[in-house]
Amino acid sequence: MATDIRPGSAPPAASDDGRTGSAVPATRRPVSGVAVGLLLAVGLLVLSVMVSLAVGSKALSLGEVWTALTHPDDSYARTVMESRIPRTILGVVAGASLAVAGALIQGITRNPLGDPGLLGVNAGAAAAVVTGTAFLGLGTAGVWAAIPGAFVAVAVVYVLGSGRRGVTPLRLVLAGAVINAVLTAYIQAVSLTHPSAFDNYRFWVVGSLAGRGHDVIIAVLPVVVAGMVLALLLIPGLNVLALGDETARALGASTAVIRVGGAAAATLLCAAATAACGPIAFIGLAVPHMVRAVTGSDHRWLLPYCAVLGPVLLLTADIVGRVLVRPGELMVGVVTAFLGAPILMLSVRRLKGRM
Repeated sequence: MATDIRPGSAPPAASDDGRTGSAVPATRRPVSGVAVGLLLAVGLLVLSVMVSLAVGSKALSLGEVWTALTHPDDSYARTVMESRIPRTILGVVAGASLAVAGALIQGITRNPLGDPGLLGVNAGAAAAVVTGTAFLGLGTAGVWAAIPGAFVAVAVVYVLGSGRRGVTPLRLVLAGAVINAVLTAYIQAVSLTHPSAFDNYRFWVVGSLAGRGHDVIIAVLPVVVAGMVLALLLIPGLNVLALGDETARALGASTAVIRVGGAAAATLLCAAATAACGPIAFIGLAVPHMVRAVTGSDHRWLLPYCAVLGPVLLLTADIVGRVLVRPGELMVGVVTAFLGAPILMLSVRRLKGRM
């Protein structure tokens, strides 16, 4: 019997034993409509960037922003803009990274409620930051330990999640839950017994775009680019994996390679964003859900949409945090939690009939 594997028209993914399970449903969308939607999303991103540059303790008009960008001079508007440009660029980079990482995790685990923290990425990054500050004397530089820490945590999850039949989505989720619990206990123990580590950790763990300069962006950009390139290379494999493990293997795909590659790409993206901004919740969970309503489960469209709309959501949260308590501001990690929680509940209700 021939199997229709056209992208975006795959049947529900099979469970580990080959039975049809409750994976993210695949639906087909007209290509022209999806392409137009992507152009509109890009326009929304441009608007979000302009508003992010305009809003702050001193508000600027969009006209002043455009003039300061196109005709730089020594004006007050340009001075204000110079402090907001790195923050906005970092919001674009981190938002795209977290959203694409979330889509990858949902794809390789076939878990519609998956996010980067599912494989222990955030917990591993936080544990490394606390360790670097408390025991290695790294101080504020300890945040860069987040990247290797995230990779170590994911590697341990994969070792624990492997068995005679290889790595399976269920094993990965269970192993991730174990590692998250252990590392969370470790973080609490170290931060409470080492005041210097706690002081550094408590500011980083909230998640913020403020106070980061161009040096931070330059440091994480190569990691983000590597993760994005790897994610794009995995698109055909992710579409085949959505059919289920047995079907994917029958079509000649290596499910282990796809999952390892997807986890590596997601870890690169999430670790870079976490090192630069701290843990920011719900972007990786909420954005793929919103995007999938437009694109279906075709990763050829899903990943580009996530890369565009992830920054829109993160910049919007940052703008809201600046406006609510002006002239002060709320950390973006707090705002995304408040914005993301309703989205999570709506997602759970929408999936209730299929889980």
